[in-house]
Amino acid sequence: MNNITAQSSSLNTPRSLAGKVALVTGSTSGIGLAVLEKLAAEGADVVMNGFGDPTAIETLRSGLEHRYSVRVRYDGADMSKPEEIEAMVEAARAAFGSLDILVNNAGIQHVEPIETFPVEKWNAILAINLSAAFHAIRASFAGMKGRGWGRIVNIASAHALIASPFKSAYVAAKHGVLGLTKVAALEGAEHGVTVNAICPGYVWTPLVAKQIDEQAAAHKIDKEQVVRDVLLKNTPSKRFAEAAEIGALTAFLCGPNAASITGSALPVDGGWTAH
Repeated sequence: MNNITAQSSSLNTPRSLAGKVALVTGSTSGIGLAVLEKLAAEGADVVMNGFGDPTAIETLRSGLEHRYSVRVRYDGADMSKPEEIEAMVEAARAAFGSLDILVNNAGIQHVEPIETFPVEKWNAILAINLSAAFHAIRASFAGMKGRGWGRIVNIASAHALIASPFKSAYVAAKHGVLGLTKVAALEGAEHGVTVNAICPGYVWTPLVAKQIDEQAAAHKIDKEQVVRDVLLKNTPSKRFAEAAEIGALTAFLCGPNAASITGSALPVDGGWTAH
């Protein structure tokens, strides 16, 4: 097969998620955006959720729609508010006819010792990182089970498997996400609904780049030392995962070749949790 024929064949290959509808929370930037883009690239109509400048979000939305020839809807639901989460799921169904794929990605972080950890920060982290996933699953589960097909992917963290000091709320929430994943997987198994958790270590995003700058300034060390001795100290591969890697794994879990993968926690952490 020559190069021209191979390219033509590739372009005509059916996209694995064509005809499906996906909702990705916290998807206006970072990992969530990479996941949303990969699902769109595989042919799914997608609902984008998150905060940001309205003009920038609309540019992003229309750009994805044009680039991948899918429908893209934006919903600004606040993930700390159960009623807004339920309304977002209902609006997705009303706009697109169904909701087949749910990716719970929205999350926040705060780092502080337990004895001084602000109660309001604890409550917010548990609400957005854990309870929001429950409310979104609760709102979408019956529809998936009724159609006999559904895919739920929870973006957890390596901290769903291990702990680090000063991250009490985040670690508690992510461990909870893993427990929720297993329960939902058991309840969905006979109905064609799979539920899995992806557990990333450090992923290269603009937020991490900003963290490196802040750590370098605070500790008066260079950025390379921050990466080597602080952020990636416990990562054997000594590299950041790319957001696109998380997107690719999510798309695989939502595709036809992952029908028997459910209730799993899949680390993408360069070997961190292998210690």
